[in-house]
Amino acid sequence: RGGKAAGGAGAGMPALAWVDLFVPTACALGFAFSLVLCAQVAAVKVRPGGASKGERSKPLLAEEVDGDRVVMERAAEIQEAIQEGADSFLFAEYFYMFIFMGVFSALLVLLLGSGDGGDSRPYRGKSLENALFTTVAFNLGAVTSILSGYIGMKIATYANARTALEARSGVGKAFACAFRSGAVMGLMLTSLGLLVLYVSVRAFGAYFGEDWVGLFEAIAGYGLGGSSMALFGRVGGGIYTKAADVGADLVGKVEQNIPEDDPRNPGVIADNVGDNVGDIAGMGSDLFGSFAESTCAALVVSSLSDLGKHHDWKGITFPLLVTASGIVVSILTTLLATNFKPASDIPSIEPTLKVQLQVSTAAMVPVTFLVARMSLPDSFKMTMPDGEDQTVHWWMMSLCVSFGLVAGYIIGHFTEVYTSNRYKSVVEVADSCKTGAATNIIYGLALGYKSCIIPAVALACVIFGSFKLAGMYGIACAALGMLGTLSTCLAIDAYGPISDNAGGIAEMAEMGSDIRERTDALDAAGNTTAAIGKGFAIGSAALVSLALFGAYITRAEIHVADASILDAKVFPGLLFGAMLPYWFSAMTMKAVGKAALQMVEEIRRQFREIPGLMEGTAKPEYKECVLISTKASIYEMGPPGALVLLTPIVIGILFGTQTLAGVLAGALVSGVQMAISMSNTGGAWDNAKKYLEAGTCDHAREIGGKGTEAHKAAVTGDTVGDPLKDTSGPSLNILIKLMAVESLVLAPFFAAHTKDGILFG
Repeated sequence: RGGKAAGGAGAGMPALAWVDLFVPTACALGFAFSLVLCAQVAAVKVRPGGASKGERSKPLLAEEVDGDRVVMERAAEIQEAIQEGADSFLFAEYFYMFIFMGVFSALLVLLLGSGDGGDSRPYRGKSLENALFTTVAFNLGAVTSILSGYIGMKIATYANARTALEARSGVGKAFACAFRSGAVMGLMLTSLGLLVLYVSVRAFGAYFGEDWVGLFEAIAGYGLGGSSMALFGRVGGGIYTKAADVGADLVGKVEQNIPEDDPRNPGVIADNVGDNVGDIAGMGSDLFGSFAESTCAALVVSSLSDLGKHHDWKGITFPLLVTASGIVVSILTTLLATNFKPASDIPSIEPTLKVQLQVSTAAMVPVTFLVARMSLPDSFKMTMPDGEDQTVHWWMMSLCVSFGLVAGYIIGHFTEVYTSNRYKSVVEVADSCKTGAATNIIYGLALGYKSCIIPAVALACVIFGSFKLAGMYGIACAALGMLGTLSTCLAIDAYGPISDNAGGIAEMAEMGSDIRERTDALDAAGNTTAAIGKGFAIGSAALVSLALFGAYITRAEIHVADASILDAKVFPGLLFGAMLPYWFSAMTMKAVGKAALQMVEEIRRQFREIPGLMEGTAKPEYKECVLISTKASIYEMGPPGALVLLTPIVIGILFGTQTLAGVLAGALVSGVQMAISMSNTGGAWDNAKKYLEAGTCDHAREIGGKGTEAHKAAVTGDTVGDPLKDTSGPSLNILIKLMAVESLVLAPFFAAHTKDGILFG
């Protein structure tokens, strides 16, 4: 099919090479190790009748007033209620996602298949093939994204009660259970995403033959599908979890003065369900989307270089090899936390999690140089955005990946500095609660704005260095480097919600104050690691979006001079694009507010109308609150999703490719700062509240513990921060990635039919 590409030799895809053994083997190792970890988690029995022969139940602490059997039965019932609620929401959400997939697939075929078949540019006479294969890749990416989120949710809901029960025997066993479960999600997701992408490239290549440019342009649909589902997962899950969280906290903690996760609170099950559908399923789909888009961006850009023109299979699969080697490194790193140096007491929890990031990052740097040396030629030509060819040496690509790795660690570390109550910034926010909620809000906002400085500088340095070395390919590989330890990042990210759920189950099952203290310590460390995970996601999104932007400029046949902000078509787009994150955030924040209002009214109604609820003699109607969150999130996730998905299409058709380029650049610059600020502000407020609740130092006790005015001010700040850090903030990185990859996929249509726009043409 087709003629030979410049410099090509032979026909069809290349014969199997060592990379074709290494990539599937790394994925197989990831799956196998996940199953081993899963078996270790499954060995913890939830129901007393499930204990194997000769196995004895673990003794309870003295203050646990109920017997072992009763406690385990309660934990099992709560776990099942959480699983049922999460399944119910996700199946409802996925129903609408599949409808969207069908509609958007038809749109892709219609738009991309509209070429006349004879044009050499931009379809190269292959518009229908481009449309069909892009649509197949889109659906593969969408289904893989859905599976990633669902697998993560099932693992988390399987492990939460087990973690709570293990906490009875000490922090060490509870930590091991939660971390192993997180590692299962991390390794399964990365291995699945990489394997599907690798098989897709090989399968598509059997048809495309030597047309590697067409092949990897079609494969870009994989990233589009992944991010489309991630958007709905993050927005829908975020609205669900924060509506429940805000409602439960405002009425339970502030009005009724009852502890967090108290079983008398009608919103408590919905709150715990939300941790799984938002912080686990949504986060899994989000980071899968980042991986898919960064890999697709690197493949598209490299297909235009000598690697693509000369059909260098080993060289062009370098992005896949980076991820595959990251799986192996993450497996070895996981063993540190589970076998060689696990957390044994409360002070060692957070350092153990930090060591995971430090060791995996340090190990990936030399591995990257080894992979580059084995796969890339000594040098190759890369076409820069100005049309000039630049010589790129193999070690330059290693440096680009290493830049991303180091920048990811720096962003993660400073995210911790601004969100952990072990550092001065969060303690200052807690201290501000002495004078009320207003000063707490002011300090938190100031902290969030300040926290943008270091990440912005780090990203700027990476972009400059990578671009100088290898152009847009260098930036795409830097994004891959930031996600090189994706399995480890996912493991410590998923660990947080699992520990949070374990604390809720311990409280509802009335396991005792000592057990709750242990799960709270696990959860506090999890809050910080979750914030670090968001930092990685936002940083990689910035680099991915820039690489996709470069690929779009090339594919839409826009000259560098025509993309200048001094151009009359570009600057208006820049302003409009910079506004989009604010519009999007307004929609998601208001959606959480509306749903939370319904939740507050329902919880108040139950406390008012159900006799004996506050006394603990009556049971709340948990399902009513679950239903409110489910309905609100399904209904409210549509408009923000439509805004993101329709903007590139409308701008590209009405105003043309140059204005769309301005929109993408504006959204990128504005969205990154907003996402970092929102995530860190919310994380700081959350941990400031936990700092007061824990009361582990004289300063915290002096400010005021649970039930004091200072604590109520801290709860108010945490409530305001919930939608910032768990709904709007994390969704913004999907906004900038999704608009960029959608523009890249649709670039042939825009370039062929609406290059100057209907209004300007």
